[in-house]
Amino acid sequence: MKKRLFVFTTILTLLIYILLNLIWTSSMVYAQYDTAYDDGNISNYPGYKELLENLKAKHPNWNFSLFYTGLDWNQVIKNETSACHGRNVVPASKGSSWICSSCGNTPRGGSSWRCASEMAVCYYMDPRNWLDDSYIFQFETLSYNPSIQTLEGVEKIISNVGYMQGDQIMYITTDGGVDTIYKSYAQVILEAAEEANISPYHLASRLKQEQGGGDSASATARGYYGSYIGYYNFMNIGASGNSDSVVIANGLNYAASHGWTNPEISIKEGAKSLASSYIGLGQDTLYLQKFDVDDSDGSLYWHQYMQNAAAAVNEGISVRNAYEELGFIDYPIDFRIPVYENMEGSSVSEPGTENIVTQNVKIKGSNVNIRSGAGTSNSIIETVNTGYDLLRIEVASYTIDGLYWDKVVLPDGSKGYVARNYITEVADITNCNDLVTTNTSVNLRNGPGTDGTTVITTLSSGQVLTRIETGQYVLNGYIWDRVKLSDGRQGYIAQNYIDYTGSASSNNSQTPSSSSTKELIKVICRSGLKVREQPGTGSSVLTYVDNGDILTRIEPEASGADGYIWDKVVTSDGIEGYIARGDSIEDYVEVIQNANNNTSENTNTEANYVLGDCNGDNIINSGDLLVMKRHLLGINVIVDETRKLAMDINKDGQINSGDLFLLKKHLIGTYKIN
Repeated sequence: MKKRLFVFTTILTLLIYILLNLIWTSSMVYAQYDTAYDDGNISNYPGYKELLENLKAKHPNWNFSLFYTGLDWNQVIKNETSACHGRNVVPASKGSSWICSSCGNTPRGGSSWRCASEMAVCYYMDPRNWLDDSYIFQFETLSYNPSIQTLEGVEKIISNVGYMQGDQIMYITTDGGVDTIYKSYAQVILEAAEEANISPYHLASRLKQEQGGGDSASATARGYYGSYIGYYNFMNIGASGNSDSVVIANGLNYAASHGWTNPEISIKEGAKSLASSYIGLGQDTLYLQKFDVDDSDGSLYWHQYMQNAAAAVNEGISVRNAYEELGFIDYPIDFRIPVYENMEGSSVSEPGTENIVTQNVKIKGSNVNIRSGAGTSNSIIETVNTGYDLLRIEVASYTIDGLYWDKVVLPDGSKGYVARNYITEVADITNCNDLVTTNTSVNLRNGPGTDGTTVITTLSSGQVLTRIETGQYVLNGYIWDRVKLSDGRQGYIAQNYIDYTGSASSNNSQTPSSSSTKELIKVICRSGLKVREQPGTGSSVLTYVDNGDILTRIEPEASGADGYIWDKVVTSDGIEGYIARGDSIEDYVEVIQNANNNTSENTNTEANYVLGDCNGDNIINSGDLLVMKRHLLGINVIVDETRKLAMDINKDGQINSGDLFLLKKHLIGTYKIN
């Protein structure tokens, strides 16, 4: 009888495990599809309908389809920026608001490029900024259309590229000699496009983008660079790195390993690579080749052809000009335009020239005027003296009336401008040091209030922050708190949108939020963890977290794929993804704080646990069984008194095999833990 009961319970346990894994591994967070732009859903995406209707009225033969990415706009931007610095770059000559404050002047993708700021990436990625006559062609689908894509059109696109003129191509061979291809560059480009079944205008524009429009090609396509003689990589495939020499060497090494020994081979093989590796994988517009938000290849973000954030815009202009000059601008042309979930009501503005900051400053001097605008012609709103505290939120990049005028916030929250000669930066003025998490997706601003301030970034729901100032400003019906991000950036957020989770000082009397179900966990895996797009070891890696990093767990036990327990988390950078909590040998994270149960402020621990809940997530499941086993084996001994009370299921004052036996029986349904 006992043997039959053992077999029955074993089978039942196995069935439960299989069922849980079927549930765990069947989740999908988004679905992508294409449809006509006037399908009725366009009104759910502010700003698109009016712009597309205007274009359709001007060009009735144009065809528009919407690509529903199913992706949250904020998460897209996080993955294009903080998840991988240097994924998008801008020229080093751009103003500071265009350049990532974390990377600063560090070269990315070459000495003349810098990591793009979130504001810059938002600007280039927001399709609504480009739905007009001038810029729409970055959304043109890139298949070959011989009725409107001709040799003459290719010639027009490359007409200002000096080395591409003429009816033959002279090049350096691998032995250092000179040989000739008796075709023009335009002919080679058209043949390459026909063979690869891609737009020759796209190919010509891409070559122009990669090699420049001067009288000679760049080092990757001249035929000589150091020890690389007679190799050509016109498309710069594989050319990446953080210095010019590394970028060039990587590109030419790729060409040498693939036998690209003349311009024709390089262009034709590059076109085939472009067709198979990008267009054939759903990245069939310039925009989608720059920003990988199509998951046809099973992944997102990383498979991007170019780093230059403006590349799609620039190449699209060249294509548009060719159509215009040929008289084809009103022919039937297909466009595929992406839409995202939870976008702002209006399109993202272009970054300015000012430097956005959040800094404490003091006045130095007597009778210093704070004015309503930059310059001495603006009215005086207050006159102050040495030692007066201000918050600086913009640093001017040019002079007016011979002075740099920085934007500041006065103690009452009003904004003004003061000449930089009369202020000096001081250490942060703070009144608390609290651990908080956002309870919704919300903007972080460089100063308090929605008027006269700039959005630094959009924070994800559940993102961990450190609050360093509270109660200083009350504006627009909100109390504005100053917070610090994990990368050191600071800004202001309305207090309503954060939950208090723990305090390192005694200056704050706010109590923990009772509505939050998030809990904070710390990475204890010495080598760190990968944050993946979906549960499972085969899913794409979004970013990495290090040992000691604090995450917010928003969905415990989301999956049991590949022998791991997967939790859905939000990183301190605001990136949502999945981590492996642990395996049968060790845990990779530990709970440090539950937003519903701040142990530093709750002394009645017996009232704040669920019997049998060994991992502290307020539910009883297989995760608790793993924690109990590891505790009993001495692999990861639980020391938290509240969790130890929860593990003492038979209430005998000890944690032993008897408690493990009762937990197993509860999970298979033969015993009920009260």
